[in-house]
Amino acid sequence: MMPVATAQQTGPGPVREVDALPRRDDLDPVRLNRAKKAYTTRHLAARIDDDPSGYALLSGPGVVPQPGDVVLARVDEIGLHTKLESPVSRRQTLFPGDEVLIAYGHRYAPDQFEAEVPGDLRPLHLVAAGGLAGFVTAKHDDVDDPTVVRPVGLLADAEGIVTLQRSAPRRTGGRGPATGGRPRVIGVLGTSMNAGKSTTVNFLIRGLAQSGLRVSAGKATGTGAGSDPHGFLDAGAAEVLDFTDFGYATTFRLDHDRVRSIFVSLIEELSVPGTDVIVVEIADGLYQGETKRLLADPVFARHVDQVVFASSGALGAVAGVELLRRHELHVSAVSGVVTSAPLAVRETREVLDVPVVNTYELADPDVARALL
Repeated sequence: MMPVATAQQTGPGPVREVDALPRRDDLDPVRLNRAKKAYTTRHLAARIDDDPSGYALLSGPGVVPQPGDVVLARVDEIGLHTKLESPVSRRQTLFPGDEVLIAYGHRYAPDQFEAEVPGDLRPLHLVAAGGLAGFVTAKHDDVDDPTVVRPVGLLADAEGIVTLQRSAPRRTGGRGPATGGRPRVIGVLGTSMNAGKSTTVNFLIRGLAQSGLRVSAGKATGTGAGSDPHGFLDAGAAEVLDFTDFGYATTFRLDHDRVRSIFVSLIEELSVPGTDVIVVEIADGLYQGETKRLLADPVFARHVDQVVFASSGALGAVAGVELLRRHELHVSAVSGVVTSAPLAVRETREVLDVPVVNTYELADPDVARALL
């Protein structure tokens, strides 16, 4: 498969129109209601539930999709993703012929796919169960081929192409720091995808909340899925947000200013009165492009008071702690997958001067509180 160069959508403000005259077909409200809607489109789906009328489909050679555009697509062939996460995170079984409402976006997942938004409405792939449409350019050897979907058309209304940002409940560059300062912020980062970051966040939230603190939590970067924010709520977080609440299905290939704005706005929005601690997860590994640039930006160290670092092994833990310290970040503990193996824990403790804490022990109120 050949990569296709694409342009980024530049902001939540003006509605984007297409360059050439497309075909515009009114969309039957019954048909729109019947389409299986993805988690990434959940804010739009709520509006459609209230009133499914007034929508149309744009198609034809003049239509060039952009990240965040909402598309009605037909499932052609079932591959890796056999289910689509619904707006309420129910796993909807997919069948060939199903019509789905999903969002265009680039995909970064070393354990699955690399994908990008194509320059036209060609057949493409469901590259994340949360509802991300992209054209796969590379995949891990151990995963199945992606599920193939065929765009019927971009969703449009009276104002133009429907995008996730237009229906998002939050905007970046919002209200500024909370009066009297913000709560303490703990960043959770890791060596890579599947290093145990989200599990670390969940158990850390649990321990802090059980100790009597009011905890807010968020995920600033990554690919949209309901498992993380729902997990934060289940663990005891009082307020939860992620980048999808600002209108982004994914942060992969967003320009740095946009990623920084999401990160800062997320912390600002979570700094509600009464909050004692904010726990923020940063997706993927320290060398992933968006994460690497965010860490190098002084704004990150100004907003994050300490880091809990999730690693899959001793060597990664040592390298990660060293890199974080070079960015003037205080690492209060190492956790994650590495703590699943007692031998790896022992090796890590022998070479690090920070606590190595078993992920599940973070749920202990005394253990979690001691990290502050």
